[in-house]
Amino acid sequence: MKLRTAFNGLLTKAANAMALSVTGVSLTDLRLGAFLAGGPTNSGQLVTVDTAIQLDTVWACIRLLSETISSLPLKLYERQTENTSSAARSHPLFAILYDRPNADMTGVEFWGCMIASLMAWGNCFAQIRRNGVGQIIALNPLRPDRMTVRRDPETGGLVYTYAWQQQYLTLTEDEIFHIKGFSFDGLMGLSPITVGRQSLGSAMAAEETAGKTYRNGLLTQTYIKAPAYLTDEQRRMAKASLQDYAGAINAGKTPLLEGGWSVENIGLDPEDAQLLQTRAFNVQTICRWFGVQPVMIGSMEKSTAWGSGLEQMNLWFLQYGLMPWLVRIEQAISRCLLSPADRMTYFAKHNVDALLRADTAGRTAFYIAGRQNGWFTANEVREKEEMAPMPGGDVLTVQSQMIPLADVGKNAVQPTLKPVPGGQPSPDPASSGIIGDPDV
Repeated sequence: MKLRTAFNGLLTKAANAMALSVTGVSLTDLRLGAFLAGGPTNSGQLVTVDTAIQLDTVWACIRLLSETISSLPLKLYERQTENTSSAARSHPLFAILYDRPNADMTGVEFWGCMIASLMAWGNCFAQIRRNGVGQIIALNPLRPDRMTVRRDPETGGLVYTYAWQQQYLTLTEDEIFHIKGFSFDGLMGLSPITVGRQSLGSAMAAEETAGKTYRNGLLTQTYIKAPAYLTDEQRRMAKASLQDYAGAINAGKTPLLEGGWSVENIGLDPEDAQLLQTRAFNVQTICRWFGVQPVMIGSMEKSTAWGSGLEQMNLWFLQYGLMPWLVRIEQAISRCLLSPADRMTYFAKHNVDALLRADTAGRTAFYIAGRQNGWFTANEVREKEEMAPMPGGDVLTVQSQMIPLADVGKNAVQPTLKPVPGGQPSPDPASSGIIGDPDV
């Protein structure tokens, strides 16, 4: 018994050491389920982030959302009045959010990494680094699959434990920037790959079937029938002969069959099994898990979203695909990165004007309406078009022909009055009935 226990202990240590060397996650680690981010499925496929992202649809959805959100300018603003604000460029957090979160990454790289983790695992984390006076000087991203979150029963606060290569780092709430996805408990977001593993498993099974079909030269449902039982030597020779016709590279070759051998079919061929239709349907299914329209990732089948509908498609994508994530990010910044006093004055906001920009004719009509009705200055229009301001361009103007309905008719042409010595106006000759110049 002791020998068996010692042997089992050695096996466990060896397995843990192998798992740690490869993934950084021990077999007894509570984060093992998060690392797998999936699990076995009805299709027999093991779905994890690493396997799911090999599906082109999963890759395209995560890449689209992460690259789009990371390319939107994220700035810190300071409230001037209840309805006005300006960019808080003097605040130390402005540069960190906008273009330099740490010494190794640009703003686009950092936010792309964070959003990709958020889409894959349902959470993203960054370690907050501060200087001696408590100001934030850097944000370093952390892998969600190596993070464990628990609540301290004594203090009630959250404790974050980060593990990698048998090293553990314990962080408190004020040291972590955490953005959560859709969640039931408010502590950890749900991973679409975990929740949707059955759909992803079916898609992975269809991809595997298609790959094996091509590998076998599109003959997976075909077998060779011998006229009689073979000896071991005959079976070896037959298999060696058939190797010349196996594989996709040999597809199209015609085998020579002797001695009454024949070719038979069994089961369904790929067309009857609707393999292509299944793979096309899986694209739509996976897109629903990530909230992305198939046309946005290049699936153009039965789509008329291009041309005149492009602006509406961008608006739909912004409102239903991006806006929930943008609000989560902005509110997480306020919760994790701003002090209670700063939250009263400062806030973070994405600039989505680039996504809403229409064509040239639409923008021109929009600017003309703003200029003529007094809610756009010339310099505000030039700023949106990335043009330098011009002198006198900060004045709001309106069309002079626009008057209240009650004043219609009051501004008729009045007699022209000429000034005369003594300050008394003299009537216009034409209006007084005098013909010609009275001085003549």
